[in-house]
Amino acid sequence: MVLETLNPMHYNITSLVPDTMPVATVPILIFMCFLFLIWNHEETSSIPGPGYCMGIGPLISHGRFLWMGVGNACNYYNKTYGEFVRVWISGEETFIISK
Repeated sequence: MVLETLNPMHYNITSLVPDTMPVATVPILIFMCFLFLIWNHEETSSIPGPGYCMGIGPLISHGRFLWMGVGNACNYYNKTYGEFVRVWISGEETFIISK
């Protein structure tokens, strides 16, 4: 009898969870998404260049440097954004200055 009461399979776990649980999780998920957006938000820089966009911008700019090479990628960014450009190489913010 003692072993039967200690057996976790004896209890129905779904009867322990109230019916309001799915309703309570929606606000929690919305709040967590809001915190995630705030955590990933960075202030926009006055220096032109590709946007950060939750880490996608650095991946794209680094990939462009790997794919096109340093010279062609610098020429592309200079034509697109001007003489002074902010890009990311290996996850670090890098400035390209050319004239």
